[in-house]
Amino acid sequence: MASLFKVKLHIYDLSCGTFELLSPFLLGEKILGIWHTGVVVYGKEYYFSSDGIKCSCPCDTNLGKPVEIQDMGSTEVPEDVFQHFLKGLSENKFKPDCYNLFEHNCNTFSNEVTQFLTGTTIPKNIQELPKRLLNTSFGAAIKQIFNFIPVQPNTTNVTIIVLSCITLVALVFYLMYREWRNEQGPI
Repeated sequence: MASLFKVKLHIYDLSCGTFELLSPFLLGEKILGIWHTGVVVYGKEYYFSSDGIKCSCPCDTNLGKPVEIQDMGSTEVPEDVFQHFLKGLSENKFKPDCYNLFEHNCNTFSNEVTQFLTGTTIPKNIQELPKRLLNTSFGAAIKQIFNFIPVQPNTTNVTIIVLSCITLVALVFYLMYREWRNEQGPI
C-alpha cells in the first residue's frame, strides 16, 4: 500500500488585516485580505514569488504565521515524483520572470500544485481576488505600481508592499478630503 502524505494550504494576509478595514472605502466592498498561499507537503512549504519556486520550513517566512490553514486532503504522490514535477514547473510556467502579482502569482502556483497532488483546487475567493481588485478603479491604479515591486516572502519586500498600500490609501483619503473641502467653500 502506498504512503499517504497530508497536503495543507497555508493562507497569509499580506495586508495584516488592513485591507479588511479599508476595502469598503476603496472598493465599495469588504475584502478580508490580500492573500499569499503556500502548499505544505512532505514537511516543507512550497510557494512561488518573483524569485521563482521556493521551499522553506512551514511558516518560516517573513509573513509569520498563516491566518488560516486549510486541509487539502492527502496524496499518494511520492516526494521524488513531486520534486520532478516542481522542476518541470520551474523551467516553464513558474520561472522567476513569469511572476506577475495580479495574473500569475503564488496562488496560481498553489492551485496548480494542489491539483497535481490531490485533484482539488484552492478556494475560489483566493483565486478570483486579483480579478475583483482589478475591476475597480483603485485596483487598476495600484496595478501599475505593484507590477514593479518584486514579491519575495523571505525578504522585507512584503513590508514594502504593505507600506505602499497604506501610503496609497492615505493619498486617496487626502484627495477625497481635499475635494470635500473644495465643495464646502471658504471658511
